[in-house]
Amino acid sequence: MLPNPNQPHTLPPDYFAEVYRANADPWHFETSPYEREKYATTLAVLPRTHYQRAFEIGCSLGVLTEQLATRCAHLLAVDVAEAPLARARQRCAHLPQVEFQRLRVPEEFPAGATFDLIVLSEVGYYWSPADLERAAAQLLASLTAGGQLLLVHWTPPVHDYPLTGDDVHEFFLQAAQPNGPLRHVAAQRHEQYRLDLLEVTKR
Repeated sequence: MLPNPNQPHTLPPDYFAEVYRANADPWHFETSPYEREKYATTLAVLPRTHYQRAFEIGCSLGVLTEQLATRCAHLLAVDVAEAPLARARQRCAHLPQVEFQRLRVPEEFPAGATFDLIVLSEVGYYWSPADLERAAAQLLASLTAGGQLLLVHWTPPVHDYPLTGDDVHEFFLQAAQPNGPLRHVAAQRHEQYRLDLLEVTKR
């Protein structure tokens, strides 16, 4: 996949800052039964009870972060907007294993860090095709041997998002072809979202 000047651009941090200025919980992460069920499904698909170093991209208010942290010795959770990060830090203040950073992937990435779990949930469709390709290379390079990548995304198209959830998942699944660097461990498709769990096979 090569950069194309006609392709849509990644949504900038200002987009999210404005969304959170208008509504402290714009996607109802704290109150929605849909989100509660999706979080439960997300955690249930993880085959290990413990991960040494995990990375959550786009943690927002930290609702999933708080639940994921119980499975992690260390969890780095990042977001591009400061307002949700402030709420996430408050929510997870009782969890010393959680570290929060304001970080814009793929422009910024934890230098030299390695992870045995990366969670990319409801984020990939905000990237342009070129940034998705760049981010994928960073994620795969930072996963340890046997490390896992969990993808969870809303699948209906949204008019101002550069990609769909299916676009994101199908891109990563290309790396799970025979002789690829990943193997496809689990897949679930629900009415409005899908999950795919991938694992590093080569190093």
